[in-house]
Amino acid sequence: MTSVSQDTRALADAVRTGDRRALARALTLVESTRPDHRTQADALLHLLLPATGKAARVGISGAPGVGKSSFIEALGLMLADAGTKVAVLAVDPSSEVSGGSILGDKTRMEKLSRHPNAFIRPTPSGGALGGVARRSRETLLVMEAAGYAVALVETVGVGQSETAVAEMTDSFLLLLAPAGGDELQGIKKGIVELADLLAVTKADGDLIAVAERARADYTAALAILATRSGWQPPVLSCSSATGQGIPEVWQAVLRHREALGAEGLAAKRSAQARRWMWREVEEGLVASLKADPEVAARLGSLERAVGAGRSTPAEAAQELLKAFRPGT
Repeated sequence: MTSVSQDTRALADAVRTGDRRALARALTLVESTRPDHRTQADALLHLLLPATGKAARVGISGAPGVGKSSFIEALGLMLADAGTKVAVLAVDPSSEVSGGSILGDKTRMEKLSRHPNAFIRPTPSGGALGGVARRSRETLLVMEAAGYAVALVETVGVGQSETAVAEMTDSFLLLLAPAGGDELQGIKKGIVELADLLAVTKADGDLIAVAERARADYTAALAILATRSGWQPPVLSCSSATGQGIPEVWQAVLRHREALGAEGLAAKRSAQARRWMWREVEEGLVASLKADPEVAARLGSLERAVGAGRSTPAEAAQELLKAFRPGT
């Protein structure tokens, strides 16, 4: 561990007291890609690490239009009103032009964003695989160190983001639209298998009966899937507009945590941390390879050869690796 500056120590101390301005500064530092900022961020995370790990981490995803932001605001307000400190990490799609967030979830959770027990951090995905920002895991740690007891992670769309969010949270909640029949086929088996809980949204007004039929359809479909360590993912229904079913969804999250138990939760987080380490190694190696002058000198010609069909991608990759590791 390199020496830590007094400014970094002061920032860490302020974050641990729950100072919201310090938290915002720390998150900006963690999300920065500047080399000097990364060094400072690593030192900050090292100082904060003993204060992390106490929050309930819940990943929330679903197809566009299912009402993720409305659900998170309803759930967050319920918890915050009860005195629980709630942090929300909303990973937005990134603009190809500016690199910034497109959706701006903070503006769509207006009531929750004003609550003194809540903190919302919109962050652009930055083109990261699966729509989860590369530094999302570190952002979670900083929020935990600031004393937030519940961390809700919202991801964009349905696809590879589910795998990413499942690998950084304790419980993964998949939100479903109030539809059944043929639309049930649109829910991929792999996505359902990742979910620890499922909830059919918009169960209010004229859609109450439709939502209940959808809940029954999904429950029947899940019955044919194998349980994981004795846990059968429940299917619930809820309405963000009326609040109906929101407490039941949270109780299901708590039951899932109880089913994991202290040892199961520790083992799950340990496995997640190891996978996180290797992902950092892989990304660091790729960055180092691209920055190597020998590789840079050959990259253009090898890419053209592959594009023109004069070389296979495997051959070109081996040439680049040889340039990066002379003598291999």
